[in-house]
Amino acid sequence: MKNIMTLYGIVIAVVLSLLMLNGCAEKKSVITGDSAQGKEISSPVTKGDTAKDRSASDKAASEQSVDLEKIAQKRSPVSDIFFDYDSSNIRSDAREILQINANYFVKNRVSSIVIEGHCDERGTDEYNMALGERRAQETKKYLVNLGVKESLMKTVSFGEEHPLDTASNEEAWATNRRAHFVVNP
Repeated sequence: MKNIMTLYGIVIAVVLSLLMLNGCAEKKSVITGDSAQGKEISSPVTKGDTAKDRSASDKAASEQSVDLEKIAQKRSPVSDIFFDYDSSNIRSDAREILQINANYFVKNRVSSIVIEGHCDERGTDEYNMALGERRAQETKKYLVNLGVKESLMKTVSFGEEHPLDTASNEEAWATNRRAHFVVNP
């Protein structure tokens, strides 16, 4: 009898634990930022995953998600910044955008900011990953100088893996050379 009561107690404790864990809300990332083309494709990245390697069905799914992201971006107070070819220097137009972004980050409760560094398709994968990281780091340093807490920000490089524009021309490349902000409120 005592063993049965102990077993019931363990089962009840496990069930209650599972219910409590299941009931906890998961934090969702909010993708913010405007781009020159007004679109952003957000997808999980796996090693070796590039835009060139995506299957037709993955591309179709990404294109369908663009419309929802366009709507979300229209309401976003945070904008992407763009870089010159083969450069991680913050341009003068980007400084103005970063000032606006920094004001938003300081005045609003933000739990974390991920700064994504992106490149165009030219250059090797390794070079573009390093350049994307330099772009994200320079953006982070600039925001710290504007008063944004460094502890809120993390950087990541996607290199050429997530282009906004898949065309192979100067306009597309200029759009893809950017720092993008993922803000968790």
